[in-house]
Amino acid sequence: MEKLLVSVVIPAFNEGENIELVHEALQNEFAGLSYSWEVVFVNDGSSDDSLKNIRTLANTYPEVKYVSFTRNFGKEAALFAGLESARGEAVVIMDADLQHPPALIPDLLEGYEEGYQQVVAKRNRVGEAKSRSFLSSLYYKTVNRLIQVDLHDGEGDFRLLGRQALEAILTLSEGNRFSKGLFSWIGFEQKTVHFDNVERQNGHSQWSLKQLLEYGIEGIVSFNQRPLRFVMYTGLLIMALSLLYISFIFVMTLIRGVEEPGYFTIISSVLFLGGVQLVSLGVIGEYVGRIYMETKKRPHYLVQESNVERDTYE
Repeated sequence: MEKLLVSVVIPAFNEGENIELVHEALQNEFAGLSYSWEVVFVNDGSSDDSLKNIRTLANTYPEVKYVSFTRNFGKEAALFAGLESARGEAVVIMDADLQHPPALIPDLLEGYEEGYQQVVAKRNRVGEAKSRSFLSSLYYKTVNRLIQVDLHDGEGDFRLLGRQALEAILTLSEGNRFSKGLFSWIGFEQKTVHFDNVERQNGHSQWSLKQLLEYGIEGIVSFNQRPLRFVMYTGLLIMALSLLYISFIFVMTLIRGVEEPGYFTIISSVLFLGGVQLVSLGVIGEYVGRIYMETKKRPHYLVQESNVERDTYE
């Protein structure tokens, strides 16, 4: 009987120190499992020796596949490329920095064997900086009040997808991708596997505070229209208050006659309404910008080299 093929998809950006380590850890893990396997590294325009190390592994081990981009297209594009290249009936997504422990793969596969199309690894925040833990918790509480899918604190890209769930993800071809939301949007019954937070051993995180903030905004805007509706409600409220204020001033003028207008009232009104208008334009601009980018229909990424057998790359 042919063994089930498991694909492990690993996006990598400047992770040269960890490439060989993560492959070795995967080798050790699958050595004790009754599955055939492959690992698909996606080099996202790294400027270090990530590609060199991946090439070396690919020339030595037949299970190592890779896709290398012409430049840095971002983790979402790298993740999409890896999923497109995966041939397995079950696909495990994990990071190259070993903060997603390969030792958890047997638990993910156990969930798949039980019939789940999504088996999600959820980490706790033991050992994480309190400030970051607080901000993450606040973000998830806020975003779940806004968006139309459910996100859970501690659940990220580290998960297993069955082939059915994978095909569903690949049909979602939008350019502005937010994978956490997409994984939730496709549905399918899922199982959660818990694990302890693991600190990075080599290198440093490639995510800056600005990038994390932009990623958070992407998540809010990608899965709901409530900010636009909020802008509309705010405009209606301000218009109603303005009409009440105008009516009040009109009545006072009839009773007391024309008075010299107050400087504070004028400046406060101008500054407040100006701020509301700028914020409103910013929110609308976020949506218009995404529409603009989607209409271009540019490919998610461009491939410089690969050892994956595929006719086309999108």
